[in-house]
Amino acid sequence: MPFIEESDLLELHKDIDKAQIINERLLDQIKFKNKELRRSKMQRNVLAGITALFLVGTLAITSFTAGLSTSKNYETQNHYLVSIDSLDAVKSRINNLKVQNEELSLVKEFYLAKEFLEKEKIYSVQVKSFVENNMTLASEALTNTMFVKTNPFYSYSLGNFETLEEAQSFRKQLVDLGFQDAFVASYQDGKRVQIEDPF
Repeated sequence: MPFIEESDLLELHKDIDKAQIINERLLDQIKFKNKELRRSKMQRNVLAGITALFLVGTLAITSFTAGLSTSKNYETQNHYLVSIDSLDAVKSRINNLKVQNEELSLVKEFYLAKEFLEKEKIYSVQVKSFVENNMTLASEALTNTMFVKTNPFYSYSLGNFETLEEAQSFRKQLVDLGFQDAFVASYQDGKRVQIEDPF
């Protein structure tokens, strides 16, 4: 029967513990990506549903107005009358669809801006790093905030700036407020490129 030194056994246990930690982090990342995918899929479905509803409403209004023009001919011939209540209901539905369409366009503009920010090189001020992703109360939907995985930490940054000078000015304001460890970093494609000169 082979003999294993106690120090070798301890090293094996340490390696197993490290592998478990790495697996847990990978599982956390997979869970996070799955949540993002579910969220984007739900938003696409909602957008598609509202678009379909808008198209059906537009088609109904078009057919209704076409029916109105033919009913005017019948009205003169057969004294056919259209209910005013049904016209009010259609107008109300049209107004509701317009409001929903405006809300959807705002959501679409937000996500287009977010995609642009991920493609371009931007500057942000990192204020804190965490070993675990324990920012459960903070939402990714917050504007001008970023949660980025920088191995082995999760970093939390404020502000999205086009120029280094704007980010440096914002960093100075944060330092004046008490964030002494804040620094400027550049990001592209959702990843940190480098830590920039703070001044």
